[in-house]
Amino acid sequence: MSKRTVVQKAGTKNTGSAGDESASSTAVVLDDDYRPSDDEPFMNDRQRAYFRRKLHNWKQDIIDETRMTLAELNAQSQQHADLADRATSETDRALELRARDRQRKLVSKIDAALSRLDDGSYGYCEDTGEPIGLKRLDARPIATLSVEAQERHERRERVYRED
Repeated sequence: MSKRTVVQKAGTKNTGSAGDESASSTAVVLDDDYRPSDDEPFMNDRQRAYFRRKLHNWKQDIIDETRMTLAELNAQSQQHADLADRATSETDRALELRARDRQRKLVSKIDAALSRLDDGSYGYCEDTGEPIGLKRLDARPIATLSVEAQERHERRERVYRED
């Protein structure tokens, strides 16, 4: 039997059955094995709930990883007698902090995607207004451009770099 998740518009979720009384009237019940399909209307309630759940889970994973990294870095903040060991430790620490900074920027992009879900613009290209496509959104839920618009953007970026 598959597990179901109730995804509410405000982003909170409850796990339970479709008759779960703690869910709001705007809640959508999703089976955990649900995947958006081109056979359904684009960005219907179920698809929005699916992407909301996916974005929230991704954000929570990043936050959990960051907490673990900070705890490890605090635990490892020891002085090394050997200069080479200290250099290696500092390099590892710098790389880890750089990765965490990238993750921090990713969290802000996830928050922006959640805001677009709330205002109804999620899933539509910022340049053309056309649907981005379910496969692209599933692979990159924070995408703001369709594949074609992204390719145009990258070509222009390359041209400006070469000049």
